[in-house]
Amino acid sequence: MEIMHKAHDHSYKLLFSEPQIVIDLLQGFVHEPWVKKLDFSTLEKVPTSFISDDLREREDDIIWRVQHQHKWVYVYLLIEFQSSIDPYMAVRVPLYTLLLYQDLIKTKQIDNKELLPPIFPVVLYNGSKRWNSATQLSDLIINLPGGLERYKPSFEYLLLDEGNYKLSELESLQNLVAAIFRLENAKSPEEINRVINHLIEWLKSPEQESIRRSFVIWIKRVLLSEKEIDQPLQSINDLTEIRIMLAERVSQWQKEWSQQALAQGHEQGLEQGLEQGLEQGLENEKLLLYRLIAKRYGDAVYKKSFPVIQKIQSTTKLEQIGDWILDYPTGDEFLQQLFSL
Repeated sequence: MEIMHKAHDHSYKLLFSEPQIVIDLLQGFVHEPWVKKLDFSTLEKVPTSFISDDLREREDDIIWRVQHQHKWVYVYLLIEFQSSIDPYMAVRVPLYTLLLYQDLIKTKQIDNKELLPPIFPVVLYNGSKRWNSATQLSDLIINLPGGLERYKPSFEYLLLDEGNYKLSELESLQNLVAAIFRLENAKSPEEINRVINHLIEWLKSPEQESIRRSFVIWIKRVLLSEKEIDQPLQSINDLTEIRIMLAERVSQWQKEWSQQALAQGHEQGLEQGLEQGLEQGLENEKLLLYRLIAKRYGDAVYKKSFPVIQKIQSTTKLEQIGDWILDYPTGDEFLQQLFSL
């Protein structure tokens, strides 16, 4: 279990160690004026020589820096994999931030007369429950009137809770972080494949080889194992191979669904009497075919096929149509076979 957790953490760290993903995170999910003034050509990971042993133990965290009008801004990414929500995250984040300040001073990245650089803390959370803990330290401290409130520390972090974003909102973004969120919230191999098609299109240039490889590692080690897609993954080395594998998985999924629905239809028929059951079984099979046609070929093909299938009273012919849905990749090929009945 510990080995799997480390592979999970390392795969995420690989992704967020890619400069373009950090840029997409800031530009796509931090809607504040200062982001527009960042010089992303200066973006770089903070060297490990700047970081103390205390911070190095934070294996899931990644620290970047980028110039804002010739001044450094530090971006501290904390990636939370825990299923339970930490009610005191607003205490932990300031601790890590202060450790980073201490390290910058100790390694003489800041001279004695210079002000400290701003640090922008971001917590990435991908748990199943929605985050409900305070994002400001002051919200966790009792408020006592009479002057003591002046000493209450104020500290805030940005929370990115993946499950809070609507699919329609993420689909409108050509953004690698939005693609990660869409993949993690996908409900079927088809949805995963749609996002992978986008990634193949967005990451096709030769200089993007590193980020393609990071996505492949993350998809293999984390995403597909979490989605319980039981396919051999060792030999898969690029996004196109993952797309082909998932396309095969979709066909198998549809076939299993078809067989289960047909069996249910026949079962209902036996329970309700032979004549009534056969009629109900036919209707169930037709409903299944309509749904499969719409999902595979779209509404236009569905509308053309509906009157033809509606007239069919043979289980054998309906099963043959189900095979055609799996065999023919285009709607035109499928309709040509259907109209030949």
